[in-house]
Amino acid sequence: MSPRELRATTGLAAIYGVRMAGLFMVLPVFMLHADRIPGATPLLMGLALGIYGLTQAILQIPFGLLSDRVGRKPLILAGLLLFVAGSLVAALAETIHGIILGRALQGAGAVAAVILALTADLVGEERRMRALAAIGLTIGLTFTAAMALGPLVDRAAGLEGVFGLSALLGLVAIVILFLWVPSPDRVRRHPDMVPVWSALPRVLRAPDLLRLNLGIFVLHLVLAANFLVIPVLLLETLALPGASHWKFYVPVLLAGFVLMLPGIIFGERRRRVHAVLRAAILLLAGVQVLLALLVLDGGGLWTLGALMILFFAAFNLLEAGLPSLVARVAPVAHKGTAMGGFATAQFLGIFAGGMLGGALLTVAGPVGVFLAGVPLLLLWWWGARGMQPRYRSNRVLALPAHWSGREAELLRLIAHWPGVHEAELSPDAGSLYLKVEPGGPDTPELAAWLARPPSR
Repeated sequence: MSPRELRATTGLAAIYGVRMAGLFMVLPVFMLHADRIPGATPLLMGLALGIYGLTQAILQIPFGLLSDRVGRKPLILAGLLLFVAGSLVAALAETIHGIILGRALQGAGAVAAVILALTADLVGEERRMRALAAIGLTIGLTFTAAMALGPLVDRAAGLEGVFGLSALLGLVAIVILFLWVPSPDRVRRHPDMVPVWSALPRVLRAPDLLRLNLGIFVLHLVLAANFLVIPVLLLETLALPGASHWKFYVPVLLAGFVLMLPGIIFGERRRRVHAVLRAAILLLAGVQVLLALLVLDGGGLWTLGALMILFFAAFNLLEAGLPSLVARVAPVAHKGTAMGGFATAQFLGIFAGGMLGGALLTVAGPVGVFLAGVPLLLLWWWGARGMQPRYRSNRVLALPAHWSGREAELLRLIAHWPGVHEAELSPDAGSLYLKVEPGGPDTPELAAWLARPPSR
């Protein structure tokens, strides 16, 4: 990468990370305060935990589309200011209703799609996958760090301190945005990164994408519902003080990550990603059943730790594998729209998990919360049987100026290349989007061919 692209990548990854840390830190500690928040009920606690997913789901696609008109940085600034405002509202709230409002405002700062669009503006097509990988790695590291940091901040400053630190992180992100991240020379539409309204009907009707959207919805529903139970289980049933919960979460998360790696490697090398992911769904369903039995039988801390390692191994495997399947099955020029629908389903799952978990805590207790995810996971596993994703790769190449006005000719010529399955052009983005069969032409070969002026 050039120095400018490196600044863009590190800065945008940092903004994504510090914002997500502010959302994640509350997960391991929020339910520990249920008996101290005026007006709190299990249902309202679940709503407070998950409502940021609802506002995020509603606003993330409009934010991404609006940034094409008003610019990336102004939209990211607006989103971060909403996040800071929501964090402060939640920190100063005196009742559960104030916290719900604050969490809704936190989610309303839905800048994920805009950050991806700015990444595409600032990083060339040939290096863009590296930038996206850096952002993805940042999210994973942020989740682990936030799960450790949340209990420590809660011990030192309480729930108000957790939300206050979230506000501070949002301000840090604003500083990074304007002092470190470069400004793009031109804002372009990037249909491979940002949703396009006209493509939504086609993408939302695609059977394989519907299966994947169902999957990410169920996965995050189960995650959100579980965290209405796990912190209280650690505190009240297993007698682990809240300030020590980080000692449980960090090794569990790290072990789950390590345990995930063989599945990812096996799936990619043997081209069995889909089979590995279906096995992970069954593992997740089994863990939910065993967690319910642990509550009934009064299992110990080591048993819960082993189950949570398996939970996070399966969760991380699915969290990493599902987006790659979306990229493989989505229309090549509408990957941004497919990913937008996928992310919307993910955030709706968080909201549904908070609501369903909170409601079930009232009527069925922790056992009901754990078991509720089992039929949904089995439904997902059954629905995923019909998917047979092809192992095609996506390529994005810059479109040289000498092809301007000859786009139809270019598409006709590129269609004859062996191994090219699909080709689309975006003159506004100045990009050629390809879906290539295994063994098809590689990126340098295609780029060299594009660089040669066409014969007249």
